[in-house]
Amino acid sequence: MEIKSIVSALAALAQESRLTIFRLLVQAGPTGLPAGKISEVTGIAPSSLSFHLKEMSHASMVTSRQEGRFVIYAANFCTMNTLITFLTENCCQGEPCMPESLACAVGDVGCERSNH
Repeated sequence: MEIKSIVSALAALAQESRLTIFRLLVQAGPTGLPAGKISEVTGIAPSSLSFHLKEMSHASMVTSRQEGRFVIYAANFCTMNTLITFLTENCCQGEPCMPESLACAVGDVGCERSNH
C-alpha cells in the first residue's frame, strides 16, 4: 500500500461518525449491513450516512454490493489489515512486543489510557 493510500485510509477514519460506522461494520463481519440498518444502529441520518460511506468507499475502507433493493456495506478487511501491518511493521525496533496489559503495567511510553 502506498503512503498516499495509507493517508487516505487514515483520513477516512479520522472522523467520529466514520469511525463509529467502520467499527460497526467490522463487528458485522464480511456479510456487512444494509445502509438502513447502519443508520438505525448509529443514529446517523441517511443523508449524512451516505456522505460518510462515500468517503470511506473512496479510501477503500468499505465495500458495497447490491442485494435486491438494498445496498450492503462491509468493512474492507484487506485494506484494514494492510493499514495495521503498515503501522506496526517496524514496531519495537525489531524486538518482540510485550503484551499490551504487561506494557501498560510497567508504564510503557505511549500506553497511557485516556477517557476520550
